[in-house]
Amino acid sequence: MTHWVSISASVRKLHNGVACPRGICAAKLLQCEKEIKLLTAEIDRLKNFGCLGVSPSLEALRDENTKLKYRLNFLRKSLLDERNKPVKSMININGRLQKLFGEAIKAAYPDLENPPLAVTPSQQPKFGDYQCNSAMGITQMLQKTKEQKVNPREIADNIVKNIPDNECIAKVEIAGPGFINVHLREDFVSKQLSNLLVNGVQPPAIEKRKRVVVDFSSPNIAKEMHVGHLRSTIIGDSMCRLFEFVGYDVLRLNHLGDWGTQFGMLIAHLQDKFPDYLTVSPPIGDLQAFYKESKRRFDTEEEFKKRAYQCVVLLQSKNPDFIKAWKLICDVSRKEFQKIYDSLDITLIERGESYYQDMMKDIVQEFEERGFVQVDDGRKIVFVPGCSVPLTIMKSDGGFTYDTSDLAALKQRLFEEKADIVVYVVDSGQSVHLQTVFAAAQMIGWYDPKVTRVVHAAFGVVLGEDKKKFKTRSGDTVRLIDLLDEGLKRSMDKLKDKERDKVLTAEELKAAQTSVAFGCIKYADLSHNRMNDYIFSFDKMLDDRGNTAAYLLYAFTRIRAIARLANIDEEMLQKAAREADLILDHEKEWKLGKCILRFPEILQKILDDLLLHTLCDYLYELATTFTEFYDNCYCVEKDRQTGKIVKVNMWRMLLCEATAAVMAKGFDILGIKPVQKM
Repeated sequence: MTHWVSISASVRKLHNGVACPRGICAAKLLQCEKEIKLLTAEIDRLKNFGCLGVSPSLEALRDENTKLKYRLNFLRKSLLDERNKPVKSMININGRLQKLFGEAIKAAYPDLENPPLAVTPSQQPKFGDYQCNSAMGITQMLQKTKEQKVNPREIADNIVKNIPDNECIAKVEIAGPGFINVHLREDFVSKQLSNLLVNGVQPPAIEKRKRVVVDFSSPNIAKEMHVGHLRSTIIGDSMCRLFEFVGYDVLRLNHLGDWGTQFGMLIAHLQDKFPDYLTVSPPIGDLQAFYKESKRRFDTEEEFKKRAYQCVVLLQSKNPDFIKAWKLICDVSRKEFQKIYDSLDITLIERGESYYQDMMKDIVQEFEERGFVQVDDGRKIVFVPGCSVPLTIMKSDGGFTYDTSDLAALKQRLFEEKADIVVYVVDSGQSVHLQTVFAAAQMIGWYDPKVTRVVHAAFGVVLGEDKKKFKTRSGDTVRLIDLLDEGLKRSMDKLKDKERDKVLTAEELKAAQTSVAFGCIKYADLSHNRMNDYIFSFDKMLDDRGNTAAYLLYAFTRIRAIARLANIDEEMLQKAAREADLILDHEKEWKLGKCILRFPEILQKILDDLLLHTLCDYLYELATTFTEFYDNCYCVEKDRQTGKIVKVNMWRMLLCEATAAVMAKGFDILGIKPVQKM
């Protein structure tokens, strides 16, 4: 009777949990089925053994078993109905198939621990829409662990037999050595496209709302932003937009370099060269020149070096005059940074190194109390296992370091902000330093990487067309404001070359200029794998052929124009989306429909690896797939003599609308603003 009690409990739990997350329901369902098999086997064993005859208790068990099977069939149907209910979030089809194949593999091979699960979109239509390639991996596992000689095709067949009832698979085929080719149901794809059109582009479902801190941009006070800040600013903003779209609670932090010895140097130099430093700050260009001069004096004049250190002490002890001078310098820098952030439509909360100053003493004390601190030539250092360079948390003169402020910042983000994910969008040159800081935080017990994700989203440098670090002709670092101005100029030249100034209003031309200029600069960065260096070239990024923002923006405006030129407004499209069936009979319609619906799985991949070029590649694939569709499938049919519209194929207009909607959301995540006319 033990089995019966546990099964009853399982069924009750399953019944109560029909509306719970589907993965949990499915897991409970599998558990129930497993327990039924155990019970059935036990009944058969007892019956065959012949010691019970047909006892009343056995009859009761059989009766209960019949009821249980009925109940399970009912629950299976409820689960399927629950899955088929219209949902606001877009379905990640790859994720759905992985879940189905995961359940099938578990049912076919319940004793295998962590069997491989590989489901990918098929590269060729003859291989179906998706492929599951798990059979070969399972074959290898069985040969190693069970020492069984097995045929991968047999394993594939076993998996296929155990695929649960579902709403998305039309048929599966086993090909070659054991590939499982999956064909999607047309009504399923059509329904998902209709949901997209009615509900708008929605994020994929997430398990829980997470708190995310993203540290990006981070220029230095008293210095102008240069091309090196471009990558962190653009990549960080796009990551934040993605996290926000899926419903996470995002804190966008600008970790300004606004504290330290350099401010003592600068104020000491201003005392000599800029006597009004307590009432007004020099403009940013002059400040940068003064900063360079102060650094030269600090390195060469011993007397000035002593005075600079005195100024640092006065600043750190919060002397009112020095705090006033420091604030004036910060304000001038902040205003210049804001001009760039406004141009690029970037939102940030400023929280510089100065914010963490009062926490640093406690950080040093905590590491000392835990026995992690060693003294080396007067410095307090921390060796972290597996890291080649120790952290210096206090200098021999008692001052704190970048190591201390980075530890304080990380602790504040983990404990006060209660972050589930912390992302540092910082260049690759900081990799060793940041990995050491993260390892120290784990060592002292601030976070468990299995629970909290702390990650360095590293990126390479921007190169000039000579493949050397991007510089001006005079060898100086390129100022970011100059780069953006040059982008605007070249964008306008390109539009005028195409004679867009003759067909667009002044307002439309200005909007197109800004969209193309800043869109191209952002896309050129984001379309490269951030781990690699990339070559900055205005000519390439403004080319309207190939994988560029210029091409995609033009493609988007053309798609939007199809409905406008056919006199189809948004209300008509919405009505058609609610009432009309999306027909996907033509191979190009089918290909486009599937491509549109891959959007959620693309976003999920980026949430996992934080590589935004995947989204750029997808948008380019979507645009080229749309072109194939448009060239082969008439959306609007016209009389060849008069040019009058004789027929509008509304289901194809809906495919145009769905494509444009997904492209618009993709642009939004990349921080690119498309325009309706270009």
